[in-house]
Amino acid sequence: MADPVRIDSVSRRTVLKGIAGAAGLVSIPAIIAACSSTPAASGAPSGAPSTAPGGSTAVGSVHIGNNHSDPGELKGMQAINAAFQAATGIAVVMNTVDHGTFQDQITNYLGGKPDTAYTWFSGFRMKFFADQGLNVPIDDVWAKVKSNYTEGFATSVIGNDGKVYGIPVDYYPWAVFYRKSVWAEKGYTVPATWADLITLCKKMETDGLTPIAFGDKDGWPAMGTFDILNMRQNGYAFHIGLMAGTEKWTDPRVKQVYETWKTILPYLQTGALGRTWQEAAQAMVGKTAGMYFLGTFASQQATGEDLADLDFFPFPTLGTQYDAELGIDAPIDGFMLSTANKNPEGSKALLEFLASGDAQTIYVTEDPGNVAAANDADKSNYTAFQKKSAEIIAGSGAIAQFLDRDTRPDFAGPNAMQGFIQQFLTDPEQNLDTHLKSIQDFWDSLV
Repeated sequence: MADPVRIDSVSRRTVLKGIAGAAGLVSIPAIIAACSSTPAASGAPSGAPSTAPGGSTAVGSVHIGNNHSDPGELKGMQAINAAFQAATGIAVVMNTVDHGTFQDQITNYLGGKPDTAYTWFSGFRMKFFADQGLNVPIDDVWAKVKSNYTEGFATSVIGNDGKVYGIPVDYYPWAVFYRKSVWAEKGYTVPATWADLITLCKKMETDGLTPIAFGDKDGWPAMGTFDILNMRQNGYAFHIGLMAGTEKWTDPRVKQVYETWKTILPYLQTGALGRTWQEAAQAMVGKTAGMYFLGTFASQQATGEDLADLDFFPFPTLGTQYDAELGIDAPIDGFMLSTANKNPEGSKALLEFLASGDAQTIYVTEDPGNVAAANDADKSNYTAFQKKSAEIIAGSGAIAQFLDRDTRPDFAGPNAMQGFIQQFLTDPEQNLDTHLKSIQDFWDSLV
């Protein structure tokens, strides 16, 4: 059988400008229809599970909506689908849409004719759609697989009604990347504090480097900087409260985050709004920038010796009472079931399969920027990146899911928070009280 649709030419989270602003005019199903949908390739990869989960005898096919569009991610999805089909006899038909378009159009997607199962996130975003009755609770599946997850993962997939709505598959931390050879040559050391970071930035400028690579053309990367500064400055609880609307954007604590952000802006790569995250990563890989703050998927922009030369470290502390908390963004990716469930038995068999360490090992082997969520995943062949990712996450006392996952989707989109942050980056000397009131007014208009 043919491989699923490949969209290698589109970036991880590319926003198709104009689509999000025309809600209801273009939906993910319409985009998918412009592509072709194909079943997963048959034949399980080496090491794939040999029996169906739970002894399932389900037949037929399961349709998956897939946002894992980057090459490694897509290859991992293809491998999982092939292993599931070989183990169960259930065919998988996968519709792949680039990550950004899928995310920005998810409301139209679920309100239209969604696939049976789809890739999505844990946390607020999961609960938001579950509350609207757009997803099927999977407590029966969870009862079979919950022993394979830590309490943190278990909490991440529980809806506001106390029911379970997702299966965690993989996750990754946001961290600061650099090239070991450049740092060794220049004598740089990993900064532990904000003061250390500023001192290092000044030294890099003296050495002819752009201190920090930066690209925000797609709107979402800068959200990661806001997240880490807010958690380092004000703590995880305040950050999550702000995302949920129980804290106010006009709070002086938020203004202080922006004031702190302003002190690092002179050391960032200029022209960020015209640069994608991939282009920014290439500045760091190409040794013209000294550092880059992004998720570990940034490693996709390096291969061979360049990849082996990459390393990363947690974002420095800010000297606040929350230093010991070491809150970070470490988004959890997983699967949910839509209400358009034409094969309940087959789709639940897929989720049970995806909860196995064997299946998740297959995926993260092809996508080494991520680590598996299941307890029994084989970590013996983890790359140095994956091992360090696991160490950084284990060392954090508070894990957020990322701004556009921890808040409601109509607040996080291109015409909302993405735009507000870009306004700040364009004119950081604007009146911050006025700017933050605009954000709060927008939030209030939605609720």
